[in-house]
Amino acid sequence: MVKKTVLKVDISSHKSKKKLLKAISGLQGVDKIEVDSAKGTISVTGDADPYEIIVRTRKAGKFVELVSVGPPPAPPKQEPQKKPDEPKKGNKKPDPKAEIHDPDTCPVCQQMSFVYMDRHAELNTACSIM
Repeated sequence: MVKKTVLKVDISSHKSKKKLLKAISGLQGVDKIEVDSAKGTISVTGDADPYEIIVRTRKAGKFVELVSVGPPPAPPKQEPQKKPDEPKKGNKKPDPKAEIHDPDTCPVCQQMSFVYMDRHAELNTACSIM
């Protein structure tokens, strides 16, 4: 039976979060793990035994407090998406993203000067870190 186990754990650093995720994800029957660092909670959804989740968390070196065990929340119902109204052909605006930038005809690009140099035309070819 799928259940959702919510644990309160001190997740102070990225390293401890990674260590907890590795320990809990190794359990058989874990479908989804959600970590809320701001609240300090870990939600585990799946067939895994809550006792085994607590044992693994304590083996990872963290004090754990069981908040709740129960059925997972039902997935939100999605309403059928409405089709957007088709715009009329006469009132169609040009899409600004559809324009292609051509540096040869752009007045801003014409003001800039580009110097193309290959590796052999450079003045100083020696590598210096100083």
